[in-house]
Amino acid sequence: MVHGPLSLIKNNEQVMTVLSNEHPPAGLMRCISTATQAEQELDRIATRTTGATQREAEQRVQEILEQVRRDGDQALIFLTEQFDGFRPEPLRIDPGLLEQAWIDTPANLRDALDLAHRRIQDFHQRQRPSDLSVSGIHGEQLGRRWRPVEAAGLYIPGGRAAYPSTVLMNAVPAKAAGVKRIAMVTPAGANGLINTTVLAAAHIAGIREVYRVGGAQAIAALAYGTETIQKVDVISGPGNLFVTLAKKSVYGQVGIDSLAGPSEVLVIADQTAKPEQVAADLLAQAEHDPLAAAILLTTEEELSRSVPVEIERQLASHPRENICRQSLNQWGLIVTCNSLEQCASLSDRFAPEHLELLVERPRMMADRINHAGAIFIGPWSPEAVGDYLAGPNHTLPTCGAARFSGALSVETFMSHTSLIEFNKEALDATGVAVETLAMSEGLHSHANSVRVRLQ
Repeated sequence: MVHGPLSLIKNNEQVMTVLSNEHPPAGLMRCISTATQAEQELDRIATRTTGATQREAEQRVQEILEQVRRDGDQALIFLTEQFDGFRPEPLRIDPGLLEQAWIDTPANLRDALDLAHRRIQDFHQRQRPSDLSVSGIHGEQLGRRWRPVEAAGLYIPGGRAAYPSTVLMNAVPAKAAGVKRIAMVTPAGANGLINTTVLAAAHIAGIREVYRVGGAQAIAALAYGTETIQKVDVISGPGNLFVTLAKKSVYGQVGIDSLAGPSEVLVIADQTAKPEQVAADLLAQAEHDPLAAAILLTTEEELSRSVPVEIERQLASHPRENICRQSLNQWGLIVTCNSLEQCASLSDRFAPEHLELLVERPRMMADRINHAGAIFIGPWSPEAVGDYLAGPNHTLPTCGAARFSGALSVETFMSHTSLIEFNKEALDATGVAVETLAMSEGLHSHANSVRVRLQ
C-alpha cells in the first residue's frame, strides 16, 4: 500500500488488492478486485436510473403534464386523490397554519432550525453576484446586470421521510436573490396533512404560499399555472423519478435548478480512517432510498474487511434497516486501491454528489479532486453537517452531473442581462468590421444597420 503523499498509478489495469472471501457478509456490498471492474461498476451505479423504467415513466409524465395543463385544479385534485389517497381541498395551506406549526414545534427543534437557517442564510447572502461595468477604449460602456426572477417554485419531497432541511436549502437562496414571490409545493400524507416540521421550516424561511400537492402534477402546476397556483419562472428542489422527468419536460417553459437523481456518497479512506465512522457515513446515505449509492474507495485491505462487519453491527438496531439493505445490496461498493491517486482518479470518473475524505492529508487530497458536488474534508466533517447546517447548499448534482454543474445557489434564482452602450466614436472605429462580418454571413440588413449610421 502507498500511504502519505499521492502517488501516480501509471497502469490503469494494475490489479488492486484482492479481498478475502471472509468479507463482506454475503449480499451486503460488492467488493472489486481490479481497476477495470471498478470502473465498470461505478459506471453501472452512475446510470442506475436509466433504461426501461425511465422510458415508461416518461410516457406517464407527459400524460400528467397535459392533464394539468388542460384541466388545472381539477386535475391536481383528481391525481392527488389517485396517487396520495386524499382530496386536497383546499389546495393551499392556510398561512396561519405555518405559524402554528412553528409554535407547536418543540423548543430544541426550533433552536436547531433557527441555527441552520442563520448559517445557511449567512453563506448564501455572500453568493449574490455583482454587476459588471467595463469602459471600452473608445468610450463605449459594456456590462452585465443581475436581477432576481419574479416568482420561484420550490418542490419539497415527501413520502419516505420529511425534509425541512430541503425547505431551508431552497428558500434561503431564493430569498437572498430577492425573489418577490415564492410558492412551495409538497406532498401530504394520506390524511391530507403536511409534516409539521416542514411547515415550521417554511415559516422561519419566510414562505407564506404552500400547496399540498406533489409529483409530476405539482411541477406541471408551477410551470403552466392553474386556477389556484400561479405559474413561476424557476422551479427548484429534488424529487423522485417522475418529478425529475417532469422538470426536464417543462424546462424552457420555466427554468430549473437541475435534474436530481437518487443520492450518493463516495468515501476515500486510508489507514487513519475509523471503521465505525466510515460505516456510519455509508449508512447515512443508504438510509435515504433503495436507489441511494454508498461507495468506499480505500488503500487499506483491513478497512475493506472491517467496514462491512461494522455496517452489520450498526444495522442490528437500525429503524430503516430494510431500505439500507436494499441500497447496499444493489448500489453499495467497496474498492481496495493501490494508492490514493487511484482513489482520486476513480472518484473523478464517478463525479460523486458527496465526497468524504477520511485520509491523513485531506486538504491535499481535496486539491487533487476535480469533480464532486461537495467535498467533506477530514474526520470532523461528516456529510450530515452539510445536509443540515454547514452553510453551503445541499441540493447537489448527482449521477455524474458534477462533471459540469454545481450546487443550487443564489444565481439559480437570478438572470443576467448584457448592457451595451456604444457612442459614435466606438461605432466609427468598429463599424466596418461589423459590416464585413455581417456580409460574410450573408446578412445584408445586419450590415446596413451599421452602414446607415456611418453614412
